[in-house]
Amino acid sequence: MDVKKLVEIIGADFYTGVPDSQLRALCDYMIDVYGTDPKHHVIGANEGNCAALAAGYHLATGKVPVVYMQNSGEGNIINPAASLLHEKVYGIPCIFLIGWRGEPGVHDEPQHIYQGEITLKLLEDMGINFFVVGNDTAEEEVKDKMKEYRKLLAEGKNVAFVIRKGALKYEKKVVYRNKYGMSREEVIGYIARYSGEDPVVSTTGKASRELFEIREANGQGHQYDFLTVGSMGHASSIALGIALHRPDRKIWCIDGDGAALMHMGAMAVIGQTAPDNLVHIVINNGAHESVGGMPTAAGAGGLRLTKVAEGCGYRRVFSAENFEELDEALKLVKETDGLAFIEVKAAIGAREDLGRPSTTPVENKEAFMGHLMG
Repeated sequence: MDVKKLVEIIGADFYTGVPDSQLRALCDYMIDVYGTDPKHHVIGANEGNCAALAAGYHLATGKVPVVYMQNSGEGNIINPAASLLHEKVYGIPCIFLIGWRGEPGVHDEPQHIYQGEITLKLLEDMGINFFVVGNDTAEEEVKDKMKEYRKLLAEGKNVAFVIRKGALKYEKKVVYRNKYGMSREEVIGYIARYSGEDPVVSTTGKASRELFEIREANGQGHQYDFLTVGSMGHASSIALGIALHRPDRKIWCIDGDGAALMHMGAMAVIGQTAPDNLVHIVINNGAHESVGGMPTAAGAGGLRLTKVAEGCGYRRVFSAENFEELDEALKLVKETDGLAFIEVKAAIGAREDLGRPSTTPVENKEAFMGHLMG
């Protein structure tokens, strides 16, 4: 289905969400038509943030907003959907567009399998009426469903369109770039060189895939790394939990700007507990690159993550835009103790032949724990 037709049928003029590869056509359309004009389109930090923003839009205009997300974000909307939007509370209408990763019977990555199984059940449990859009869904079906939905929305209820893989199309594919020269994979290679046999926690998406391939290319084992294949935004908290309980080991966290923004309160907790053995590195390309490249607030909005880290209480804060600055920062944090934060500015992009981990998440966990506690 052409995404322009879906947008026309829905008839809303405000969209907010967190990018999803399954919704790439919608994301490209939003950037192509609206860019990041906040009156019509806001890329949020996390899906709950978007639901609350949508509520504010409705309170200010009386109109119905749209929130888009990958189904992994359903967990983030449970609280605002149940205690803010729901008809038994404020009765604030909202349309959700949800990319269905891990749909039963459709091959996907391990982190999406269980989430895919419970996607529709979570919507049912939240009282959100849903309609599944697939490759064979006719426009008339969507129009008929939207007529039904308008009655529900008028009653202060929430509704959702669950989008199957390949169901939406858009003739343009937006290409995202920035001015920085270092690739993320090169940066991770430097980090792996300095971290040596220290435990490393890497964030969701391409960063963990690149770290896995770097170990393969170096002829190393994978026991040094915990690859956070799901649970976006939580890698730094995982690393904190390890650092607090293994003060004898230096713990490295490879994070991304989109992930760091998603649950930025974690940085306040890290600064408060301030373990001397934690190195938190955010590779900032200003984009949700693993799901298409749409801009984050750390790029388009000009947010200075180093200032956030300083405000949260990180003892040592560094910024690197080239290999010389990166070398200097990594050398210092390797050789000395004290909670450290490094923001590394990197280019958008990855190798087209980038592979995926050949080990299962459970195998990764067991090897990592064996190394950590050995």
